[in-house]
Order: sequence, then structure tokens, then C-alpha cells
Amino acid sequence: MSQVVVVGGGNAGLCAAIAAREAGADVHLLERAPKALRGGNSAFTAGLMRTVYRDAADILDLADSLTAEDLAQTDFGSYSASDFLDTLARVTEYRCDPELAGQLVHSSAGTLRWMRSHGVRFAPAYGRQAFRHGDRFRFWGGAIIEVVGGGQGLVDYLTAAAEKLGVHIHYETRAHNLRTEETADGIRPLGVTVSAAGSPAELLADSVVLAAGGFQANAEWRARYLGPGWDLAKVRGTRYDTGDGIEMALRAGASSAGNWTGCHAVAWDRNAPEFGDLRVGDGFQKHSYPFGIVVNTNGQRFLDEGADFRNYTYARYGREILAQPGQVAWQVFDQQTAHLLRDEYHIREVSRVAAPTLDKLAEAMDGVHPGAFLETVRQFNAAVRQDMPFNPNVLDGRCTVGVTPRKSNWAMPLEQGPFEAYHVTCGITFTFGGVRADAQARVIDGDGRVMPGLYACGEMLGGLFYINYPGGSGLTAGSVFGRIAGRNAAQVSAR
Repeated sequence: MSQVVVVGGGNAGLCAAIAAREAGADVHLLERAPKALRGGNSAFTAGLMRTVYRDAADILDLADSLTAEDLAQTDFGSYSASDFLDTLARVTEYRCDPELAGQLVHSSAGTLRWMRSHGVRFAPAYGRQAFRHGDRFRFWGGAIIEVVGGGQGLVDYLTAAAEKLGVHIHYETRAHNLRTEETADGIRPLGVTVSAAGSPAELLADSVVLAAGGFQANAEWRARYLGPGWDLAKVRGTRYDTGDGIEMALRAGASSAGNWTGCHAVAWDRNAPEFGDLRVGDGFQKHSYPFGIVVNTNGQRFLDEGADFRNYTYARYGREILAQPGQVAWQVFDQQTAHLLRDEYHIREVSRVAAPTLDKLAEAMDGVHPGAFLETVRQFNAAVRQDMPFNPNVLDGRCTVGVTPRKSNWAMPLEQGPFEAYHVTCGITFTFGGVRADAQARVIDGDGRVMPGLYACGEMLGGLFYINYPGGSGLTAGSVFGRIAGRNAAQVSAR
């Protein structure tokens, strides 16, 4: 029986472990965190997963809780493989690895059905990806499906499936190094050295799957690779993703790949803790900015809030906020759009001020120049194309004219109080640089050769995301390449 070690216990690692065990291997999964904090970054997500689908029947195949009433009042549209590939290419400025992108897209639907067969429950993301327009809900942005229970639900479902299959899960076990040997076919792993409960140990293996996340929780690496100021960003997720898996692979001879100066970073509550809080999960994010304006402490707008659907801008706007004075901004809304704010705007921990007038709001927004803010709002209001109808479900073209930056869609004048403002900073989700691997998740060395028996998946797989990121594609990529890595690792012959 082949011996497989999986390093990392998030979505990608758990999918790898399940697939390897399903294929007959003896599997040991190493989770650096204690059991209560298991799941890596996956546990902190909202559970949205981007996938190819043809129509409502494909959605019903995954989300069997849908009722006839739901189907009758919902326009799910469709999202083809071509659509998904176009999305990846466009938001990454045509830099994404075409083989990795193709594998992600064409394996997405089958992988979600496989996850469903292992007990993962899905539902349409009504609360985040669809608005009622008239008498129907219409989904937008290409991402339809989320895991019931969010990221923590995903980790719980996959952990239960892994345990049921007999995967050995080791908590509070940190992997430090790959033990390798030089063969005629290249460098191959013999196992990993670890520390568990403070004691060193070694786990032998025929193959190793690295699924240990990016380096977003490592402030020194962030400053080194992402640049000045990134050490000041808040970490949206786990404190345990410090680049261990990437470092192990590079030290063993793997090639690096991807956008090492790029990352997924969003608008995040100004007063959120340094690292993610599982109790709050992704509730500190603030993603309804397309329906208001965003200003810095100088009272000035600095980005196009309506450039595209939120799915295609949110992961790069954290960088824009980090570049502002004090690394902060305010999102401002009036009552014309306040009903569209996502659930995260209503959490108990939110950093929010409200006032009946804009003058009073300006006084309440800590650190903002009141006069400059009021002048920004005056100019913005005057620039809105009032002849264009507002529709949150489509790129409605309701824009501004004569102000910089332009707002391209969903422009509404701020004129109906009470007014609300939310204090945000930059929250980093994961880093885009990582280890080079092929579409079979096989790690590639510095000479371009496959490293037999070594696989990579999840956030530490470099080459998929550059500059930006389409919402929901990260979890899907973790599942797709995790499944592939585990299945292939199980085929490596036992010594």
C-alpha cells in the first residue's frame, strides 16, 4: 500500500487526503494548527465556489434543497467553460498559466459533484450573488454556489469524510523539511521531518502532497516580496500560513512560479484583529462598495467603485486602500442603496458611523477632512448620469461624467439620509506566488523536470492568479488540484 503524507489541513489538503485514501493509499494529513483552529484559510472563507454550469438543472444537481418556488423565481443564467476561461484570462491580464487554467475550468463541475458525493452540502448564494429585480432573483458575476455553513462548514464536511475513510489526521504537527533522494528520474521525497508537541519526528512516505498555504501570515515575507507597507496589512485568515510549504519545496529544488509581488487583498474592517477570528469568519470584509463611494482621509475618492462586478475588483482594491494615507478609507452610502449592503455590514463588531446629514457624517468620520469630503460628494452628485436606470444585477452603465476617478456603473448621488460610513483598511487573504507544478499537480524543479512523488495544490500553487482574482475560484482551484494531487500521489509505488 502506497504511503502518502499531505502537508496542510485546509480545503486543498483535505481533498488531496480524501482522493488518495479513496485510491487505496495509507494517508497521513499534517495540520499545524490545533484541532479547534483547523482548516487553514479555508475555514475563514464564505464558501463561494466558482464552477461551470449549463442551467438550473446543474445547480439542482449540487443544491438539492432548492424548491420549485426557488426555481420559478430565479434566473440562474449559465456559465460555460469559455466564460470561466475568459474570466480568468481577463482578470489576470492574460498571465494565468493556460494549462492550469484549463484544468481548473474543465474539472470544476466534476470536482464539486465529487465533493457532494463525500457529504459536502451546497446552496445557491442568494444573499451575496443575486438581487431581486422585479419579481425574480437574478444571479450575476458567474459565481452561483456556496457551501452550506461557509468555510467552517466546508472544513467540517471534508474532515468528516476523511475520517470516515480512515485518513490519519495529526493536529499541532508542523512540517519543517522534505527528506529527499536523488534518483535517475530526479529528486523525489522520502518523507517529511516534523515537530509535534515540541518533539521532532520523521514520517516516511512514497509521495508527499504540499498544501500548506501561502505566506500571507508572515509579515517579514510580505514586506520582502509584496513591498513596503504590506507588513501593516491585516491577515484575513489563519496565522499559520507562513510559507512553510513553499520554503520546504524550494529548499528541495522546486521551481518558484507565479506573481510573487501579488496577492488577494480586500477592504477589511479597520478595527479587526491582526489575524482572522473564526467566530466572525469573513464578516470583517466590506464588499458592497459598488453601491456607494470610497474616500481616503483627505476626503477624496481614489478608485472606480463600479468598474466591474464586485467579484472582479474586490481582490485588488485592498492594495488600493493600503496605498492611502494611514492605510485606511471610508465607504459611504445613503438610503437609496443601504438595503443592498451585504450581511457583513450588520455584524456587532462593525466600525460604522451614521448621521442624518452629510455635514454631521463628515464630523463623525475619524481623521477625514470634512470640507474636502463634502466637496467630493458635491462634485460626485453633480456628475451622476441620472438618465440611466440603476440595476444592481447588471453592468448598468449608470456612470459619472466629469469627475476623476470615474464611476463606471451603479452611480447614485448621496442625497437621502441617514447616511452611513464604514471604516476599512487592507485585509490580505492569500499570496499569488508559490511553487511551479503542472496540470497534474506534479511539482517541477529548477531544471524544468517533474519531481517524482511530490505534488502541490491550494494557495501555494503558483501560476493561476496574477494581479487580480475572480471571486470563488480559489476554493475551486484548491479542490480541483487537491483531488488531482491526492489521486496521483496514491499511484506512486510503495518502496
